[in-house]
Amino acid sequence: MTQPTATKLSQWDALQLESLKSLGWSNEELISRVNSGNLPKDDSKFQFDYAGLRTVASEQPDTFKAAVENGYQIKYNTIRGIHSWIFVALKQDAELILEPGSEAVAASLTAAEAASLAGVLSFGWALTAVDDAGATGADGRTAYRVSPAG
Repeated sequence: MTQPTATKLSQWDALQLESLKSLGWSNEELISRVNSGNLPKDDSKFQFDYAGLRTVASEQPDTFKAAVENGYQIKYNTIRGIHSWIFVALKQDAELILEPGSEAVAASLTAAEAASLAGVLSFGWALTAVDDAGATGADGRTAYRVSPAG
């Protein structure tokens, strides 16, 4: 469970940060590049321009540095935002379930991926292992579902 003192980022800033983290830069290089504006053109379906992340880095440098170096929690998640975070951060096109009353995102995750996702989810969301999936698969993955807590 994430501590209440966790650094908080908006969902969009978190997606932009994960996009940059996927480039394999060190934390120091990522911070330096965001601060200087020396960032690549994003050709993904999201078309990130990183403007919001640059604003956080310039207006709240301690918050940005802490998010890069120690992780963060998303201030407010949406179901589509969770789906997008899994896609950007974990490189997995999870299943988006939009049935009224049972909205969820389903994904097959390793224990480390599940812990990472659980740590960023905002208040009001729950990550649970799917009961009927059985034990962890041979690939080390387990079926999980993210849904509104309650």
